[in-house]
Amino acid sequence: MSHPLPPRWRSWLLGYSGALAAVVLVSLFIGLVLGQVSLANSSMLYLLAVMASAVAFGRGPAVFASVLAFLVFDWFFVTPQHQLTVNDPDEWVSLLFFLLTAIVTGQLAAGQRARAREAQQREREAMVLYDVVRLLGEGSSEPVLEAVAERLRQELQVKGVGIELWQPGTAVTWVSAGDPDALAAVRGTRDAARVMQPGPAPSPHDHAAPGRWVRVVRPTRRAESSEDVHLVPVRVSDKRVGALLLVGTSEHFDASDNRLVSAAAAQIGQAHERARLREEATEAEILRRTDALRAALLNAVSHDLRTPLATIMASAGSLRQQDVAWTEQERQDFAQAIEEEADHLNHLVGNLLDLSRIEGGSLHPNKSWQEVETVVLDVVDRLKPVTRRHQLRVDVPPELPPMWFDPVEIGEVVYNLVENAAKYAPVDTHIDLIVRIQAPEAIVSVQDRGPGIPPAALPHVFDPFYRVLETSSRPRGLGLGLAIVKGLVEAHGGRVWVENRADGGARFTFTLPLTEVPADMAPVGNVAP
Repeated sequence: MSHPLPPRWRSWLLGYSGALAAVVLVSLFIGLVLGQVSLANSSMLYLLAVMASAVAFGRGPAVFASVLAFLVFDWFFVTPQHQLTVNDPDEWVSLLFFLLTAIVTGQLAAGQRARAREAQQREREAMVLYDVVRLLGEGSSEPVLEAVAERLRQELQVKGVGIELWQPGTAVTWVSAGDPDALAAVRGTRDAARVMQPGPAPSPHDHAAPGRWVRVVRPTRRAESSEDVHLVPVRVSDKRVGALLLVGTSEHFDASDNRLVSAAAAQIGQAHERARLREEATEAEILRRTDALRAALLNAVSHDLRTPLATIMASAGSLRQQDVAWTEQERQDFAQAIEEEADHLNHLVGNLLDLSRIEGGSLHPNKSWQEVETVVLDVVDRLKPVTRRHQLRVDVPPELPPMWFDPVEIGEVVYNLVENAAKYAPVDTHIDLIVRIQAPEAIVSVQDRGPGIPPAALPHVFDPFYRVLETSSRPRGLGLGLAIVKGLVEAHGGRVWVENRADGGARFTFTLPLTEVPADMAPVGNVAP
């Protein structure tokens, strides 16, 4: 049974055979076409064979062609013919000069060929690594790793490329490109024919050396399943996190291929590590924000929820006292305090529930066609206890068309904005509620004559549990109203923002998109647009 020659031997045989053929062709040309000519002219033609051998096959075949040309020319064309002796001593000088010239010319041409090939290899490595780095810049998801595996498979001309990465715990990510049958047998293999060992690391004076293949010899290894499998460990800080498997490789890669697979494995490892660090950072940020929200919620519950409960319990306890003769007005005051604090407590709990729906993504507005003026006036009526110490002015154009929104949620938006203005605006000042149409949306503004918003607080006023005034005299509340406003408005496809007025106070504005009213719509129906 015949065995094919290794690639290195095939390359060596081709090179020296080509050099021999070039010298033979030049000799035939001199002997058959030119005839007997002077040494100085005919010997120079052999330089063409030497240069061709150097450019095509390298330094060894070029030297071989030089020596062979010297011997052939002396044997066939120098008197006496068919002998290696020379009658004329001057011809010895010419022949030796020819040999020296041929060797130097071959060396120079071979050197240029080597530099050209090295430049091509460097360019190839740079292009492949650029593609790999650019792909891995998008992350280390399975589609990205599949694209990297396919790029390497095409470049290395192998049957298949598999990438195995070990996730925390027992999970393993496996992606591949190429022949499925060849790859199926190597997934998770620990029995590769060759393993890439890392080369020396770079130093201030030397470049990093490419890794080298080490043959793995195991008595129990099955040749049919592992002889064509090469394994490149994927490491991060000397810790192995996976493997790059090459299936159907030749017996040896050259130095360029070794550098390429080593660099690709290093980039895959770095991408894997970056993905792990991003995941850890995300989890840490989620935990940090959860802890912050938990602390804010506990702080709010300990103060803002217990305060109305204390008032309710005190008023109810006073009403139950039998040894005190309360007047009817006092009893009415106690009952009013219980009612107001219970309503306040209900509003706080409602805000917490609304925020949980917004944060959980379960907020789905129940939209219907509504008259904006009707909804606004209903909210204003409910706001009377809140705005009794302020002057609330409402400006809604009578020609405003019906709009498609959830009246409960948009009513809650208006309620929270007016309540927020009443908390911070001085007593007996104006609070303006203005509605305007500016296609393609309706614009609703609530503005007050309060202290305004500090510039540093403007980016955070819509954050949950955020309150601008952090003093002992701050208004009651959990700091959820504006966060709920933002969530409800965005659920309707609108925008919300805050700005300070030039003449003092703050202006909160939100928008609602306008929808074309159907021609057959009832005045206030539930007809979908």
